[in-house]
Amino acid sequence: MKNMRGLNWVNIAIVLVLLLGSGGAVLFLGKSEEMHAEQAWAEMDYSNAARSYTRAAQLLPWQADLREKAGVAAGMNGNFTEAISNLHLAHTLSEQGWIMLAYAYFQNGDPASALTAYQNGLKNFPSSASLYSGLAVLYRSQEDWINEKEALQNQIQLDEKNVYAHYRLGLLLSFLESDNAISELTIASSLDLQLDSAVQTVRTALNIASTQTDESQKLVTIGRSLGLVQEWPLALASFEKAVQSNAENAEAWAWLGEAEQQTGQDGSDALDQAVSLDDESVIVRALRGLHWSRVGNYERMLAEYSLAARIEPENPAWQIAMGDANLKRGDLAAALGQYKRATELAPDDPTYWRLLAILCAENGVAIEEVGLPAAQKAVELAPKDALALDTLGFAYFSSGRYASAEDALMQALEIDPQLYAAHIHLAMNYLLQGNKTSAYQTLIYVRDADPNGADGEHAKQLLAQHFP
Repeated sequence: MKNMRGLNWVNIAIVLVLLLGSGGAVLFLGKSEEMHAEQAWAEMDYSNAARSYTRAAQLLPWQADLREKAGVAAGMNGNFTEAISNLHLAHTLSEQGWIMLAYAYFQNGDPASALTAYQNGLKNFPSSASLYSGLAVLYRSQEDWINEKEALQNQIQLDEKNVYAHYRLGLLLSFLESDNAISELTIASSLDLQLDSAVQTVRTALNIASTQTDESQKLVTIGRSLGLVQEWPLALASFEKAVQSNAENAEAWAWLGEAEQQTGQDGSDALDQAVSLDDESVIVRALRGLHWSRVGNYERMLAEYSLAARIEPENPAWQIAMGDANLKRGDLAAALGQYKRATELAPDDPTYWRLLAILCAENGVAIEEVGLPAAQKAVELAPKDALALDTLGFAYFSSGRYASAEDALMQALEIDPQLYAAHIHLAMNYLLQGNKTSAYQTLIYVRDADPNGADGEHAKQLLAQHFP
C-alpha cells in the first residue's frame, strides 16, 4: 500500500508536469525542493536542508530568501565556504543572514571580512543585540579590548538581561575603567548567582586597588584577580599596562611573565627583567620557581624557593614549595623534612598538617609515625573541614585501617557531597576490601559527575584498570 501511494504521487507529478508545461515543471520542482528543505530544517538535517534550498534557489531565482536560507543551513552544517557563497548570492539579508555571514567568515579565518559583515549588518539592523554580541566576540579574538568594550556596551543597551555581557564588560572595565567595573559585575552576579564567587574575587581586588596610590601596583592587583578567575588574556593586558605605567616595578614584570606563560608564551624575559630589578622580592622568586617547575628544571626551582625562604624564613609556604621541588628531584627525605618544618612554623594551621599527611600517604613514607598523626591533628584543628576529614580517611586507608577510613570519608562527604577526591578514596577503600560493587558505583558516579575534571579522569583510569 505504501508503494502504491508512492507510485500514485509520481503519476500525479508526471501529469502535473505535462499539464503545466516546462515553466510549470520548473515551478513545481522548485517548490518541491523548498518543501524538502523546510522539512529537513525542521528535523535539524542541515546538510540536506542546504542542498535542497540551493536547488530551490536555482529553480526559483525570484525567491530571494532561498539563497539566504541555503547559506544559513550550510553554515549550521559547518560548511562555511558554501554558506558565504550562497549568502553573497542573496539579494538582501535578514538579521540572521548577516550574523551567519560574519560568523562564516570568522570560522574561515577571515576576520577582516567578518568585521565588514558585522558592520554592514548593523547598518541594516542597528538594534540587533546579536550582531553586537558577535562583534564583541570578534574583537575579543583579536584582543582589541577597547572595541570589545564598546560592542558589549551597545549589546547591553539592547539586551539588559544578558548575564555574560555584563560580566565580560565588568572584567574589561576592571583594567580599562576600574571606577565603572563594580556596577557591571554586581549586575552580573545578581542575574546569575553562579558568578558570585568570581565576581567577589574581582570586586575585592578592585576595592583594594582603590586604596593604592601607585597606578602600576593597582593594575598588578587587578591583574592578579583576573588570573584567579582564569581570565589570563585580560590579566596579561593588565600587567602590560602595569609595566607601561612603571617600568621599574619588578612585581609587575614577574606577573607579566606568569601571564605570558599562562597564555602559551615563554615568559622568561619578563621574569629575568623582574629579578634584575629586585632580586630580593619573594613574589619574583616564587613566580620564577613556578616557571622552572613548568619547564622541568627542578634544581633551579629549588634554588628560587630557597632564596624566598631565606628572605622570609618564618613563612611556611616556602618550606612546602621547597619540599615540592625536592619531591620532584626525587629527594623524598628532604621533602618530608621541609613539610614537617612547615607545621612547626604554623602549628595551628590545619592546612600544613593536611599537606604533610598527604605527602606521607601518597608516597608511602612514615605513615604511622608522621602521616596519620598529622591527619589527626588537621581534623583536631578543623573538625568540620571536609578536606581534613578526607585526608584522615586517606591516611587510614594507606595504613590499612579500612573501617576507620570509610568512617572518616563518609563524614567528609556528609559535609561536602561533591568532594570527588573523597569519593575516589572511598572507592579505593572499597576495592581493597573486596567490595567491587560499591567501588564500581562510586567510580561511575565520579566519572559522570566530573567528566572534564582531574577526579573524573582518575575515576576513568581506575574503572579501566579494575573493571576492564
